Amino acid sequence: MEAPHHQAPANVLKITINSPEQMGELGRRLAKLLRPGDLVMLTGELGAGKTTLTRGLGEGLGVRGAVTSPTFVIARVHPPLGAGPALVHVDAYRLGGGLDEMEDLDLDVSLPESVVVVEWGEGKVEELTDDRLHVVIHRAVGDTTDEVRDVTLTGLGERWTDADLASLAA
Repeated sequence: MEAPHHQAPANVLKITINSPEQMGELGRRLAKLLRPGDLVMLTGELGAGKTTLTRGLGEGLGVRGAVTSPTFVIARVHPPLGAGPALVHVDAYRLGGGLDEMEDLDLDVSLPESVVVVEWGEGKVEELTDDRLHVVIHRAVGDTTDEVRDVTLTGLGERWTDADLASLAA
């Protein structure tokens, strides 16, 4: 029997988002915490707000290009307009073999120098790095026209141990 993989303590923040505008704002705030090489995993059903969050993140990072869902291209690179990192927005839904396949995508960018946001990444990207921020977006139960979302951010690994996730709830 292999020893269980030691999981560093997680840094967790739960917040309630009431509108797409707030979701975008959460992305902009999150951008301030992110550094090159960071991996953000986004989990949520269709329409939960993953792309809205990523769009805000792109605005916060100051990258080029409108952030749209990368479903058909698997990965889209948004180069920085200034000195910051590029944003690599990945839809892992069609990636069978996880991020080994990412290397084959011939992205014109170095992942360690970029911020990588992965939608539908569970079970596919965890082995890439012990340090990752997992963002789970839950539509509040009930009325589907409701814009209310419960967002849980879990920072895993050394990188996130001291990260000020509380600043996102401002």
